[in-house]
Amino acid sequence: MSDVGLSPAGGGAITTVMVVCLGVFGPVTPLLARRIGLDRTLMAGLLVIAAGVALRGLDGAPVLYLGSALAATAIAVMNVSMPGVVKQHFPTRVNLLTGVYVSCVVAGAAAASALVIPIEHATGYGWRGVSALLAVPALLAALLWLPQALRRQPAGQNGPRPFGTVLRSRVTWYVTALMGLQSLTFYVMLAWLPTIFLEAGLAADQAGYLLSLTNAVQVGTSLAVPVLAGRRASQVPYVVGAGVLTVLGYLGMLLAPTTLPWLWMIVLGIGQGASFALALLIIALRPSDPAEVTALSAVAQSVGYVIAALGPLLFGFLRQVSGGWTVPLLAGLGVLAGQLVAGWFAGRPATLGRVGP
Repeated sequence: MSDVGLSPAGGGAITTVMVVCLGVFGPVTPLLARRIGLDRTLMAGLLVIAAGVALRGLDGAPVLYLGSALAATAIAVMNVSMPGVVKQHFPTRVNLLTGVYVSCVVAGAAAASALVIPIEHATGYGWRGVSALLAVPALLAALLWLPQALRRQPAGQNGPRPFGTVLRSRVTWYVTALMGLQSLTFYVMLAWLPTIFLEAGLAADQAGYLLSLTNAVQVGTSLAVPVLAGRRASQVPYVVGAGVLTVLGYLGMLLAPTTLPWLWMIVLGIGQGASFALALLIIALRPSDPAEVTALSAVAQSVGYVIAALGPLLFGFLRQVSGGWTVPLLAGLGVLAGQLVAGWFAGRPATLGRVGP
Protein backbone atom coordinates (compact mmCIF):
# COMPACT_ATOMS: atom_id res chain seq x y z
CA MET A 1 0.00 0.00 0.00
CA SER A 2 2.79 2.43 0.90
CA ASP A 3 4.85 1.71 -2.22
CA VAL A 4 1.95 1.99 -4.66
CA GLY A 5 0.30 4.86 -2.79
CA LEU A 6 -2.99 3.20 -1.86
CA SER A 7 -5.37 4.30 0.89
CA PRO A 8 -6.80 1.70 3.32
CA ALA A 9 -9.91 1.47 1.16
CA GLY A 10 -7.74 1.11 -1.94
CA GLY A 11 -5.72 -1.62 -0.28
CA GLY A 12 -8.88 -3.48 0.64
CA ALA A 13 -10.07 -3.06 -2.94
CA ILE A 14 -7.27 -5.37 -4.13
CA THR A 15 -8.89 -8.25 -2.31
CA THR A 16 -12.33 -6.99 -3.31
CA VAL A 17 -11.39 -7.07 -7.01
CA MET A 18 -10.22 -10.64 -6.62
CA VAL A 19 -13.32 -11.78 -4.76
CA VAL A 20 -15.59 -10.04 -7.30
CA CYS A 21 -13.85 -12.05 -10.03
CA LEU A 22 -14.45 -15.20 -8.00
CA GLY A 23 -18.14 -14.42 -8.16
CA VAL A 24 -18.44 -13.10 -11.70
CA PHE A 25 -16.43 -15.73 -13.57
CA GLY A 26 -17.45 -18.85 -11.67
CA PRO A 27 -20.52 -19.45 -13.91
CA VAL A 28 -18.31 -19.99 -16.99
CA THR A 29 -16.99 -23.20 -15.43
CA PRO A 30 -19.88 -25.48 -16.51
CA LEU A 31 -19.44 -24.22 -20.08
CA LEU A 32 -15.71 -24.95 -20.04
CA ALA A 33 -16.28 -28.32 -18.43
CA ARG A 34 -18.73 -29.29 -21.15
CA ARG A 35 -16.29 -28.36 -23.92
CA ILE A 36 -12.97 -29.58 -22.55
CA GLY A 37 -13.76 -31.54 -19.38
CA LEU A 38 -13.19 -30.74 -15.72
CA ASP A 39 -9.58 -31.99 -15.70
CA ARG A 40 -8.52 -29.75 -18.61
CA THR A 41 -10.46 -26.84 -17.11
CA LEU A 42 -8.26 -27.15 -14.02
CA MET A 43 -5.16 -27.26 -16.22
CA ALA A 44 -6.14 -24.03 -17.96
CA GLY A 45 -6.78 -22.40 -14.60
CA LEU A 46 -3.28 -23.23 -13.35
CA LEU A 47 -1.67 -21.61 -16.39
CA VAL A 48 -3.82 -18.48 -16.15
CA ILE A 49 -3.18 -18.02 -12.45
CA ALA A 50 0.58 -18.22 -13.06
CA ALA A 51 0.28 -15.44 -15.64
CA GLY A 52 -1.79 -13.28 -13.30
CA VAL A 53 0.54 -13.69 -10.34
CA ALA A 54 3.56 -12.79 -12.48
CA LEU A 55 1.77 -9.70 -13.79
CA ARG A 56 1.13 -8.48 -10.24
CA GLY A 57 4.87 -7.98 -9.77
CA LEU A 58 5.10 -5.28 -12.44
CA ASP A 59 5.11 -1.59 -11.59
CA GLY A 60 2.00 0.47 -10.96
CA ALA A 61 -1.42 0.12 -9.37
CA PRO A 62 -3.26 -0.72 -12.63
CA VAL A 63 -1.23 -3.87 -13.28
CA LEU A 64 -1.52 -4.81 -9.61
CA TYR A 65 -5.30 -4.78 -9.94
CA LEU A 66 -5.23 -6.38 -13.41
CA GLY A 67 -2.92 -9.21 -12.37
CA SER A 68 -5.01 -9.82 -9.26
CA ALA A 69 -8.17 -9.97 -11.38
CA LEU A 70 -6.59 -12.41 -13.84
CA ALA A 71 -5.38 -14.69 -11.06
CA ALA A 72 -8.76 -14.54 -9.34
CA THR A 73 -10.56 -15.44 -12.56
CA ALA A 74 -8.51 -18.63 -12.73
CA ILE A 75 -9.18 -19.33 -9.06
CA ALA A 76 -12.91 -18.86 -9.68
CA VAL A 77 -12.94 -21.52 -12.38
CA MET A 78 -10.88 -23.94 -10.31
CA ASN A 79 -12.94 -23.35 -7.15
CA VAL A 80 -16.16 -24.22 -8.95
CA SER A 81 -14.55 -27.23 -10.65
CA MET A 82 -13.12 -28.93 -7.60
CA PRO A 83 -16.33 -30.23 -5.94
CA GLY A 84 -17.28 -31.74 -9.30
CA VAL A 85 -13.81 -33.25 -9.74
CA VAL A 86 -14.10 -34.88 -6.31
CA LYS A 87 -17.57 -36.23 -7.11
CA GLN A 88 -16.37 -37.48 -10.52
CA HIS A 89 -13.20 -39.27 -9.43
CA PHE A 90 -14.06 -40.21 -5.83
CA PRO A 91 -17.87 -40.61 -5.62
CA THR A 92 -17.70 -42.88 -2.56
CA ARG A 93 -15.14 -40.78 -0.67
CA VAL A 94 -16.45 -37.25 -1.10
CA ASN A 95 -15.98 -36.32 2.57
CA LEU A 96 -12.36 -37.51 2.75
CA LEU A 97 -11.23 -36.01 -0.56
CA THR A 98 -13.02 -32.74 0.15
CA GLY A 99 -11.01 -32.51 3.34
CA VAL A 100 -7.79 -33.34 1.49
CA TYR A 101 -8.12 -30.67 -1.19
CA VAL A 102 -9.44 -27.96 1.16
CA SER A 103 -6.59 -28.60 3.59
CA CYS A 104 -4.13 -28.24 0.70
CA VAL A 105 -5.74 -24.91 -0.23
CA VAL A 106 -5.26 -23.48 3.24
CA ALA A 107 -1.78 -25.03 3.54
CA GLY A 108 -0.75 -23.03 0.48
CA ALA A 109 -2.11 -19.86 2.06
CA ALA A 110 -0.26 -20.58 5.29
CA ALA A 111 3.01 -21.21 3.48
CA ALA A 112 2.73 -18.01 1.46
CA SER A 113 1.99 -15.75 4.42
CA ALA A 114 4.78 -17.34 6.47
CA LEU A 115 7.48 -17.30 3.79
CA VAL A 116 6.94 -14.12 1.78
CA ILE A 117 8.80 -11.77 4.15
CA PRO A 118 11.71 -14.18 4.85
CA ILE A 119 12.08 -14.76 1.09
CA GLU A 120 12.05 -11.01 0.52
CA HIS A 121 14.84 -10.59 3.09
CA ALA A 122 16.85 -13.52 1.72
CA THR A 123 16.63 -12.57 -1.95
CA GLY A 124 16.46 -8.79 -1.78
CA TYR A 125 13.89 -8.84 -4.57
CA GLY A 126 11.35 -6.71 -2.73
CA TRP A 127 7.65 -7.43 -2.57
CA ARG A 128 7.26 -7.28 -6.36
CA GLY A 129 9.84 -9.93 -7.09
CA VAL A 130 8.65 -12.21 -4.33
CA SER A 131 5.06 -11.86 -5.52
CA ALA A 132 6.10 -12.86 -9.04
CA LEU A 133 7.94 -15.91 -7.68
CA LEU A 134 4.60 -17.26 -6.49
CA ALA A 135 3.87 -18.14 -10.12
CA VAL A 136 6.42 -20.97 -9.85
CA PRO A 137 4.27 -23.28 -7.67
CA ALA A 138 1.36 -22.83 -10.09
CA LEU A 139 3.56 -23.88 -13.02
CA LEU A 140 4.85 -26.89 -11.08
CA ALA A 141 1.27 -27.88 -10.27
CA ALA A 142 0.37 -27.59 -13.97
CA LEU A 143 3.25 -29.90 -14.86
CA LEU A 144 2.08 -32.41 -12.25
CA TRP A 145 -1.52 -32.24 -13.51
CA LEU A 146 -0.59 -32.50 -17.21
CA PRO A 147 -0.87 -36.33 -17.51
CA GLN A 148 -4.38 -36.22 -16.04
CA ALA A 149 -5.40 -33.38 -18.36
CA LEU A 150 -4.15 -35.31 -21.42
CA ARG A 151 -6.33 -38.32 -20.67
CA ARG A 152 -9.59 -38.83 -22.52
CA GLN A 153 -12.23 -36.73 -20.83
CA PRO A 154 -15.66 -38.16 -19.89
CA ALA A 155 -18.15 -37.13 -22.56
CA GLY A 156 -21.41 -35.43 -21.74
CA GLN A 157 -21.09 -35.67 -17.96
CA ASN A 158 -20.15 -32.12 -17.13
CA GLY A 159 -22.37 -30.05 -19.38
CA PRO A 160 -24.25 -27.03 -18.11
CA ARG A 161 -27.62 -27.82 -16.60
CA PRO A 162 -30.60 -25.46 -16.41
CA PHE A 163 -29.92 -23.05 -13.59
CA GLY A 164 -33.63 -22.26 -13.20
CA THR A 165 -34.22 -25.41 -11.16
CA VAL A 166 -31.16 -24.69 -9.04
CA LEU A 167 -32.28 -21.16 -8.37
CA ARG A 168 -35.74 -22.35 -7.33
CA SER A 169 -34.34 -24.72 -4.72
CA ARG A 170 -34.33 -23.42 -1.15
CA VAL A 171 -31.32 -25.62 -0.43
CA THR A 172 -29.33 -23.70 -3.03
CA TRP A 173 -29.91 -20.40 -1.28
CA TYR A 174 -29.16 -21.75 2.18
CA VAL A 175 -25.84 -23.08 0.88
CA THR A 176 -25.18 -19.86 -1.04
CA ALA A 177 -25.76 -17.73 2.07
CA LEU A 178 -23.43 -19.93 4.11
CA MET A 179 -20.77 -19.83 1.40
CA GLY A 180 -21.00 -16.06 1.01
CA LEU A 181 -21.05 -15.07 4.66
CA GLN A 182 -18.27 -17.42 5.78
CA SER A 183 -16.18 -16.26 2.80
CA LEU A 184 -16.78 -12.62 3.72
CA THR A 185 -15.50 -13.08 7.27
CA PHE A 186 -12.57 -15.15 5.96
CA TYR A 187 -11.43 -12.65 3.32
CA VAL A 188 -11.73 -9.77 5.77
CA MET A 189 -9.16 -11.46 8.00
CA LEU A 190 -7.01 -12.51 5.06
CA ALA A 191 -6.85 -8.90 3.90
CA TRP A 192 -6.66 -7.01 7.18
CA LEU A 193 -5.45 -9.29 9.98
CA PRO A 194 -1.74 -8.37 9.60
CA THR A 195 -2.66 -4.67 9.49
CA ILE A 196 -4.73 -5.02 12.66
CA PHE A 197 -1.74 -6.51 14.44
CA LEU A 198 0.63 -3.93 12.98
CA GLU A 199 -1.52 -1.06 14.23
CA ALA A 200 -1.79 -2.77 17.60
CA GLY A 201 2.01 -2.54 17.90
CA LEU A 202 3.38 -5.86 16.65
CA ALA A 203 6.24 -6.14 14.15
CA ALA A 204 5.58 -6.97 10.49
CA ASP A 205 7.14 -10.43 10.65
CA GLN A 206 5.13 -11.27 13.78
CA ALA A 207 1.94 -10.16 12.06
CA GLY A 208 2.78 -12.37 9.09
CA TYR A 209 3.50 -15.33 11.34
CA LEU A 210 0.18 -14.88 13.15
CA LEU A 211 -1.67 -14.92 9.84
CA SER A 212 0.32 -18.00 8.93
CA LEU A 213 -0.63 -19.59 12.26
CA THR A 214 -4.35 -19.17 11.74
CA ASN A 215 -4.00 -20.53 8.19
CA ALA A 216 -1.88 -23.44 9.42
CA VAL A 217 -4.49 -24.39 12.00
CA GLN A 218 -7.04 -24.48 9.18
CA VAL A 219 -5.02 -27.22 7.45
CA GLY A 220 -5.75 -29.82 10.11
CA THR A 221 -9.26 -28.58 10.77
CA SER A 222 -10.31 -28.58 7.12
CA LEU A 223 -8.95 -32.11 6.72
CA ALA A 224 -10.62 -33.62 9.79
CA VAL A 225 -14.00 -31.87 9.93
CA PRO A 226 -15.36 -32.99 6.49
CA VAL A 227 -14.44 -36.59 7.28
CA LEU A 228 -16.42 -36.45 10.52
CA ALA A 229 -19.31 -34.33 9.27
CA GLY A 230 -19.73 -36.35 6.08
CA ARG A 231 -20.58 -39.45 8.10
CA ARG A 232 -23.73 -37.82 9.48
CA ALA A 233 -26.96 -36.94 7.74
CA SER A 234 -26.97 -33.51 9.40
CA GLN A 235 -23.98 -31.17 9.42
CA VAL A 236 -25.74 -28.61 11.67
CA PRO A 237 -23.69 -29.28 14.86
CA TYR A 238 -20.44 -28.85 12.96
CA VAL A 239 -21.52 -25.72 11.06
CA VAL A 240 -22.83 -24.00 14.20
CA GLY A 241 -19.79 -25.00 16.24
CA ALA A 242 -17.48 -23.61 13.56
CA GLY A 243 -19.40 -20.34 13.52
CA VAL A 244 -19.21 -19.95 17.30
CA LEU A 245 -15.44 -20.48 17.28
CA THR A 246 -15.07 -17.84 14.55
CA VAL A 247 -17.07 -15.43 16.73
CA LEU A 248 -14.67 -16.07 19.62
CA GLY A 249 -11.70 -15.34 17.35
CA TYR A 250 -13.22 -12.03 16.28
CA LEU A 251 -13.93 -11.13 19.89
CA GLY A 252 -10.30 -11.80 20.80
CA MET A 253 -9.13 -9.49 18.02
CA LEU A 254 -11.59 -6.84 19.18
CA LEU A 255 -10.98 -6.92 22.93
CA ALA A 256 -7.33 -7.98 23.34
CA PRO A 257 -5.39 -8.26 20.05
CA THR A 258 -1.95 -8.25 21.73
CA THR A 259 -2.93 -10.45 24.69
CA LEU A 260 -2.31 -14.07 23.72
CA PRO A 261 -2.72 -13.32 20.02
CA TRP A 262 -1.62 -16.85 19.17
CA LEU A 263 -4.65 -18.19 21.07
CA TRP A 264 -7.06 -16.02 19.09
CA MET A 265 -5.44 -17.17 15.86
CA ILE A 266 -5.83 -20.83 16.80
CA VAL A 267 -9.50 -20.39 17.70
CA LEU A 268 -10.12 -18.31 14.57
CA GLY A 269 -8.32 -20.84 12.39
CA ILE A 270 -10.36 -23.75 13.70
CA GLY A 271 -13.60 -21.87 13.14
CA GLN A 272 -12.82 -20.50 9.69
CA GLY A 273 -11.17 -23.66 8.40
CA ALA A 274 -14.13 -25.77 9.47
CA SER A 275 -16.66 -23.29 8.02
CA PHE A 276 -14.96 -23.21 4.62
CA ALA A 277 -14.58 -26.98 4.42
CA LEU A 278 -18.16 -27.59 5.52
CA ALA A 279 -19.57 -25.20 2.92
CA LEU A 280 -17.72 -27.07 0.15
CA LEU A 281 -18.64 -30.45 1.61
CA ILE A 282 -22.33 -29.54 1.60
CA ILE A 283 -22.04 -28.40 -2.03
CA ALA A 284 -20.62 -31.82 -2.94
CA LEU A 285 -23.07 -33.85 -0.85
CA ARG A 286 -26.45 -32.42 -1.80
CA PRO A 287 -26.56 -33.15 -5.59
CA SER A 288 -26.37 -36.64 -7.08
CA ASP A 289 -23.73 -36.43 -9.85
CA PRO A 290 -20.71 -34.33 -10.91
CA ALA A 291 -22.65 -32.19 -13.36
CA GLU A 292 -25.22 -31.29 -10.72
CA VAL A 293 -22.44 -30.55 -8.24
CA THR A 294 -20.78 -28.23 -10.77
CA ALA A 295 -24.07 -26.39 -11.33
CA LEU A 296 -24.74 -25.93 -7.62
CA SER A 297 -21.10 -25.00 -7.06
CA ALA A 298 -21.29 -22.34 -9.77
CA VAL A 299 -24.37 -20.71 -8.23
CA ALA A 300 -23.29 -20.97 -4.59
CA GLN A 301 -19.73 -19.81 -5.13
CA SER A 302 -20.51 -17.10 -7.68
CA VAL A 303 -23.24 -15.41 -5.66
CA GLY A 304 -21.42 -16.18 -2.43
CA TYR A 305 -18.18 -14.56 -3.52
CA VAL A 306 -20.01 -11.46 -4.77
CA ILE A 307 -21.33 -11.14 -1.21
CA ALA A 308 -17.86 -11.81 0.18
CA ALA A 309 -16.32 -9.16 -2.06
CA LEU A 310 -17.96 -6.44 0.02
CA GLY A 311 -16.07 -7.47 3.16
CA PRO A 312 -12.49 -6.24 2.68
CA LEU A 313 -13.62 -3.01 1.02
CA LEU A 314 -16.22 -2.31 3.71
CA PHE A 315 -13.72 -3.03 6.49
CA GLY A 316 -11.17 -0.73 4.90
CA PHE A 317 -13.77 2.01 4.56
CA LEU A 318 -14.98 1.58 8.16
CA ARG A 319 -11.37 1.67 9.37
CA GLN A 320 -10.78 4.85 7.38
CA VAL A 321 -13.85 6.73 8.66
CA SER A 322 -13.78 5.46 12.27
CA GLY A 323 -10.02 5.66 12.83
CA GLY A 324 -9.78 2.23 14.43
CA TRP A 325 -10.78 -1.41 14.21
CA THR A 326 -13.62 -1.50 16.77
CA VAL A 327 -16.37 -0.59 14.31
CA PRO A 328 -15.15 -2.96 11.55
CA LEU A 329 -14.83 -5.89 13.95
CA LEU A 330 -18.30 -5.25 15.39
CA ALA A 331 -19.63 -5.29 11.83
CA GLY A 332 -17.87 -8.63 11.34
CA LEU A 333 -19.63 -10.04 14.41
CA GLY A 334 -22.94 -9.00 12.88
CA VAL A 335 -22.08 -10.89 9.70
CA LEU A 336 -21.17 -13.94 11.77
CA ALA A 337 -24.63 -13.90 13.35
CA GLY A 338 -26.08 -14.20 9.86
CA GLN A 339 -23.61 -16.98 9.07
CA LEU A 340 -24.87 -19.00 12.04
CA VAL A 341 -28.46 -18.72 10.85
CA ALA A 342 -27.56 -19.70 7.28
CA GLY A 343 -25.46 -22.60 8.53
CA TRP A 344 -28.34 -23.93 10.60
CA PHE A 345 -30.53 -24.25 7.50
CA ALA A 346 -27.79 -25.34 5.08
CA GLY A 347 -26.55 -28.11 7.36
CA ARG A 348 -29.89 -29.85 7.75
CA PRO A 349 -30.44 -33.14 5.82
CA ALA A 350 -31.85 -32.31 2.41
CA THR A 351 -31.53 -33.17 -1.26
CA LEU A 352 -31.17 -30.61 -3.99
CA GLY A 353 -33.20 -32.65 -6.46
CA ARG A 354 -32.16 -33.16 -10.03
CA VAL A 355 -31.15 -29.98 -11.79
CA GLY A 356 -31.02 -31.61 -15.21
CA PRO A 357 -33.84 -32.41 -17.60
